[in-house]
Formats: sequence, C-alpha cells, structure tokens
Amino acid sequence: MRHRQAIALLALVGLFVALYLWLHALGFGGPIKCGTGGCDTVQTSPWAVFVGLPVAFYGVVGYGAIFVVALVALRPAALLERKWNVVLAGLATGGVLFTAYLTYLELFVIHAICRWCVGSAVIITAIWIVSLLSLRSPETRTDPVA
Repeated sequence: MRHRQAIALLALVGLFVALYLWLHALGFGGPIKCGTGGCDTVQTSPWAVFVGLPVAFYGVVGYGAIFVVALVALRPAALLERKWNVVLAGLATGGVLFTAYLTYLELFVIHAICRWCVGSAVIITAIWIVSLLSLRSPETRTDPVA
C-alpha cells in the first residue's frame, strides 16, 4: 500500500510540473520561470512538439494516468491484486523511456537543459523505481483466489 501511496503522491507532483509546462506551451502565464534560460530554449525548440502536440501534454496525460491508476489500486478490494503493480510499472516504464529520449534531445541535440524537465525526469524515475519495488513486495506476490 505504501508503494502505491508514494506513486500517487509523486504522480500528483509530476502532474503539476507537466501542467505548468503545458500551460506555458499554450501561451498562458507569461515567460517560463527557470533561472538559466535553458527552459525557453528547450520549450521553443522544434522538439518541444511531438506528433502535433506539446511534449508537456504527454506528461499531463502520463502523470494523470499513473495518478488515477494508483488511486484505483488503493481501494481496499484492490490492495492484494498484483495486476495494479504491473500496470503501474508498465506506465512508469513508458514514461522513463520517453523521458530518456527527451533528455537525450536536451543534452545532445538542443544543447540546453530545462530545470523543469529535469525535475520531471527525476519524478518519473522515482515513480519507476517505486513501481519496480512494488513488484517485489511480498504482500502482493499472489492474487487472492476468487
């Protein structure tokens, strides 16, 4: 249960970070608050849009999905079901892989670092680690017999 609570909390924080970046991409809120100037470089690069949508939108959707699944997995009836840990680990793995791609672009293609993006990368990596730990958790190793 603690793993799922931690994942829900981390996903909520990640959702707020991604929402801030998405709202900025949509033109709300004025200049992005970063401190280094790298955020504007990253957010205005050609790679800030993926399949016609701002990259931050995918963060909002991804963190939102992880948050909802973690909350659903916290229901008393779902606490002993391992399938929720597998779903959370799958979502987190997808997020980590997408983040690794974006981090590669920042470092080697755009040559600028966005602090908000780094923060999001740390959050999704933490979610991924906790989700992998939840797969090893003894209280959810077997599903209850129906």
